Amino acid sequence: MDNRRNLNPDVWMLHLYDSTLRRLSFDAHSAGDFEQWRLQFLETLSDSMGGMPQFDMPLEPLITETVGEDGYSRHRLLLQTEPLMNVPCWLLVPDDISEEERRPAILALHGHGLGRDQVAGVGLDDPELAQRIRTANYDYGRQFARRGYVVLVPDHRGFGERSGNRDRLGNRDYCNLLMIKQALLGRNPLMSNIYDVCRCVDYLQNRPDVDAERIGAVGLSYGGTMALFTTALEPRIKVACVSCYMNSFRKYALEMDNFCGNQTPSDLLTFAEMWDVAISIAPRPLLLESGMRDSGFPIEQARMANEKVRAAYVSLGHGDRIAIDEFDGGHEFSGRLTFDWFGKWLEHESSR
Repeated sequence: MDNRRNLNPDVWMLHLYDSTLRRLSFDAHSAGDFEQWRLQFLETLSDSMGGMPQFDMPLEPLITETVGEDGYSRHRLLLQTEPLMNVPCWLLVPDDISEEERRPAILALHGHGLGRDQVAGVGLDDPELAQRIRTANYDYGRQFARRGYVVLVPDHRGFGERSGNRDRLGNRDYCNLLMIKQALLGRNPLMSNIYDVCRCVDYLQNRPDVDAERIGAVGLSYGGTMALFTTALEPRIKVACVSCYMNSFRKYALEMDNFCGNQTPSDLLTFAEMWDVAISIAPRPLLLESGMRDSGFPIEQARMANEKVRAAYVSLGHGDRIAIDEFDGGHEFSGRLTFDWFGKWLEHESSR
């Protein structure tokens, strides 16, 4: 059949992608204008998702439960971020923090699944759940706490204690419904979750045991989505690790349908691609993890995207602030470089 007579909407959308001139794609030849590009890009990115929500709400932090763990305490914390919306978090606080000490802090952001529990190592007494955590090396929040960091692990909207009405939906995807429902009210669920994490930064900066200038973010899968976009839009995050997410939207989203409404930045492909979001983080240190056997985020496209970010950092004179861990694994948190990377930039050197 004549290609002009195509009937397939998926083929049509790939054509839209290929024929769109992304006007804010970073051009390494214009590195001297980086700051102007970055400001314009981030303003456009924020506006495309309805803008950062603005609520003059006191956080009113409330700890409702405390559990002693090996080397740290785990607290259930509630933070109020907007009217009738609270963020439940696990707050992990090392036991050896002295009264006058200020430690670096980590935002450990979860992916799809059960929410914050696995990232905080909750459920390791359940053999089946423990195996799932070990397979994905998913308890990175717990691992950072045991290395002496103050760690905050929030539930994102739609997961964990914030699962809403998932149980009544049958086979429908609650993430997609959140996007549809929020769109009716001019909101975007990715931006809503980014806003919540920014309020988590507010909380951490006001803790007496946290150094407000040494806050990092790490996340696997949807947690990688959150780490990438939140770090781009939140300058108080000084260093980040994006695990098993960096790719091209053309491949993992438009071709493979491996995405959901909770992680969709509205209109992004009309002006940029995923790697441009990562480039906008420069000059802050950024680590990109990609599994060579990750079936959801194919390594060929991950390599291409990672190289675009690396080349941009180099062209900007910050080649020492980008690291890529291409590891022999699947959709999992590697950690091979991560802890040394955060130690370098949050404990030993200024990342500003």
